[in-house]
Order: sequence, then C-alpha cells, then structure tokens
Amino acid sequence: MRRRILRIESAKLVGAHALLLGFNDGATRRVDLLPVLTGPVFQPLRDPEFFSRVTLDPVAGTVVWPNGADFAPEYLRGLPEAPEERRVGKARRSGTRRPARAAGRR
Repeated sequence: MRRRILRIESAKLVGAHALLLGFNDGATRRVDLLPVLTGPVFQPLRDPEFFSRVTLDPVAGTVVWPNGADFAPEYLRGLPEAPEERRVGKARRSGTRRPARAAGRR
C-alpha cells in the first residue's frame, strides 16, 4: 500500500501566531506556533506583523515565511489543537452589579 505524502493545501491566519491548516487528507488543525518559535530562523516570526506574512508553498506543500522559515507538515499535524481565541464581551461599568441577596432572605 502506497503511503500518501502529507501536504498542507490551505492556511489561514486566525490569531497573532495561530494558523488554521487544511491537509491533503481532509483533516484541519488550528495550531498556535508561538511556543515553538525559538532559534534564529524563527525569531522574526515572534513579531505578529512578520508572522502574518505567511504563505503557502505549493511545491513544498507547507507554510513558509519571507526569511525562509518553514515547518514540515508532519510536525504541524502533530501539534496539539489550539483553542479558539475567546472574544471578550462588553465590560460592565463599575458600580452596575446587582447587590447579592442576603442568605435566608426572600
């Protein structure tokens, strides 16, 4: 049985350092790369503006950045699924909370 080479077919920026990746086997994965951006080649990617310059290399089948940084699709597939970023609701103004009821009071 021939094993298919894993490739990334789509990549979407979904956070400062997070990508939503689509693989050629139909799987999708949301990954946060900030924890793995160590070493000289990955240091520039810690800047969210530079990170956002990610592109998909159709020949290599993975994501790449202008400085030549890239990740193997197998490595990205093995990363844990990143949680979606929480949207912060409207903050309440100070003093608008209802007072707590006293115990035993109706």
